[in-house]
Amino acid sequence: MAPVIYPTTNLTATEQMCIDHAQGIYVYDTDGKEYIEGLAGLWCTSLGYGNTELIEAITEQLTKLSFSHTFGGKTHAPIQELAEKLKTMVPIEDAYFFFGNSGSDANDTHYKMLRYYFNAIGKPEKRKIITRERGYHGVTVAAGSLTSLPANLAHFDAPVEALHILRSDAPHYYTGRKGNETEAQFVDRIIDNLEQQILAEDPDTIAAMIMEPITGASGVIVPPEGYYEKLQAVLRKYGILVWADEVITGFGRTGADFGCTTMGIKPDLMTFAKQLSSAYFPISASVIPGWMYKEMVAPSNEVGVFGHGYTYSGHPAACAAALKTLEIYERDNLFGHAAEVGDYMQAQLREIFTDHPLVGEVRGKGLIAALELVSNKTTGATVPGGKGGALAVKACQDEGLILRAVAGNALAFCPPLVITKAEVDEMLKRAKSAVDSTYEALKAEGLIDG
Repeated sequence: MAPVIYPTTNLTATEQMCIDHAQGIYVYDTDGKEYIEGLAGLWCTSLGYGNTELIEAITEQLTKLSFSHTFGGKTHAPIQELAEKLKTMVPIEDAYFFFGNSGSDANDTHYKMLRYYFNAIGKPEKRKIITRERGYHGVTVAAGSLTSLPANLAHFDAPVEALHILRSDAPHYYTGRKGNETEAQFVDRIIDNLEQQILAEDPDTIAAMIMEPITGASGVIVPPEGYYEKLQAVLRKYGILVWADEVITGFGRTGADFGCTTMGIKPDLMTFAKQLSSAYFPISASVIPGWMYKEMVAPSNEVGVFGHGYTYSGHPAACAAALKTLEIYERDNLFGHAAEVGDYMQAQLREIFTDHPLVGEVRGKGLIAALELVSNKTTGATVPGGKGGALAVKACQDEGLILRAVAGNALAFCPPLVITKAEVDEMLKRAKSAVDSTYEALKAEGLIDG
């Protein structure tokens, strides 16, 4: 075993697969076995693998200017061009962009800029952040504390209380409903819970609420109709900013430019990473409105510097990668392609799996989806210990398909945006065989109830 501390891995079960090379939607291990990469790496390789146009753009930039930092008044053309391009795309008026390296650091940056802004306008008490149960926003200290998944909090002693982080209900009707509650009743109940929480905490102490338009690592939760409309009404009522974490849903994943567009969210803040560069070079962006940026200028002048930034903020090759990625999205109408193929994938998933005895719910939008694996289809009881998800992932690999189990027993799909309908058919054929064999294995172990 190599002396590597592997991320998000059981440290007793490392190095189970070694990826050697990749092309299009396929990756190949060191034994030469082919797999469909059904999760686009980690929700990120939107253009698939081996895109020579993108590789050439990165290589050209590395040859011209391999590195330049952006501290102390220095800049370069790629960072300026990328910010101007994104400004024409985002639904935030007079947007400004801080560039980093990952979704985690981008959310940490937002956390710090919110503190900076409210201090600047004389409201230092307005510092609490609302997140949601089952939310995922990264793993750095602030972002990790905003994350609500048990595995990401256990043993780390995340300073949740010190960072003034509050948690509200997850908008997942399937697992969160009570009795015979309808979706509308469920939404009204959890929105009322949120409003009561805000009042108990004092609205004047709450800065923002962070949300993934559609969640990723927590199980691809698509909130019910009406949820975001009512959620935003409550937040606007009490002067709480709407912070959209678009790290997974941004740039075509949901069949639109942004998850906010798909779900009807009007954000004040946005976070980007992953598909911004199709993962060919690490880059992230924290987006704030112009009115927020303008209040930050004078305090930076008082100190002599805006004291936040990374060595690789706006790395020229990363910016070049993002610019070329955005160009390809627009030129090849990949958001429209994702909408069309995404509708097809969603329809096929429901046709194949809705009546499957191991599947309690099929959910998703565009080219992101999940199957909720259950031990009892009638009651929705989960498979103990996440064993359904674990067995399904292994069965998928045996079939030549890489998927990921999230939130225990949710089997997630998130293929590259460039996938075709024929490739979707092949992906789902392999997934069906894997889910079938998983069901039989769980039944043999006595883990299927009914």
